[in-house]
Amino acid sequence: MMEFPQAFSLAGHRALITGGGSGLGLAIARCFAAAGSEVIVVGRDMAALEKAAAELGARACAKHYDVTETESAAAFAADVEKSCGPVSIVVNNAGNTVKKPFGEMTVAEYRQVLDVHVVGAFALTSAFLGQLRQSGRGSVLFTASMSSFLGIPMVTGYATAKSAYVGMIRSLATELAPKGVRVNGVAPGWIDTPLFRFATSNDPARLDKIMGRIPMKRVGEPEDIGWAMTYLASDAARYVTGHITVVDGGAVHGF
Repeated sequence: MMEFPQAFSLAGHRALITGGGSGLGLAIARCFAAAGSEVIVVGRDMAALEKAAAELGARACAKHYDVTETESAAAFAADVEKSCGPVSIVVNNAGNTVKKPFGEMTVAEYRQVLDVHVVGAFALTSAFLGQLRQSGRGSVLFTASMSSFLGIPMVTGYATAKSAYVGMIRSLATELAPKGVRVNGVAPGWIDTPLFRFATSNDPARLDKIMGRIPMKRVGEPEDIGWAMTYLASDAARYVTGHITVVDGGAVHGF
């Protein structure tokens, strides 16, 4: 039997986190680092990434990469392995959205959201598959969404992309399990981030509606998502794959 707390440790892992310079990505990186993992924060804003890496300590590094540049994914994976070392955890966290009524969203805007979430995650995961397999305990994680389970208006592209994660997680889990790679996701509820505060600060009706369906009567903290990811990446979850953990204070079930 595994001993506690070793079962929840990420010592010996090296995790790559897209969108790791701020928000939920940075919270995930903090939790991984606290659990003993080396971390590689990835994104387009190098200033934010370097600041995050400095905070995370000597066992963290920052890498510039745009997930939509899928033709560069293989070269990026090779560069990461050469400069930082092979990766055993990949967190597909980078995301974007376009908030518009369905009839006003253009095809280009819709495709832009899918390119970041779905196509970008597909290409990046594929590029790192060799490193994940070689680690002997590879883990792929996706930041999913409640929009996969709830009907949320004016985010059709985002809801489509996050719902695609459900299929990708289940399909990859069954295909990669024999190769020693587990695949899971975390679906955050309403989390206290700058984006959440901006969206609700001048919209009391929206905030009341959100709080009214959360049984715990509070929003979550970014680290709530980070610790859920840490568990799924650890040996404590070594028999868990193809699963989406909803971290939402009960909002999916709220009435």
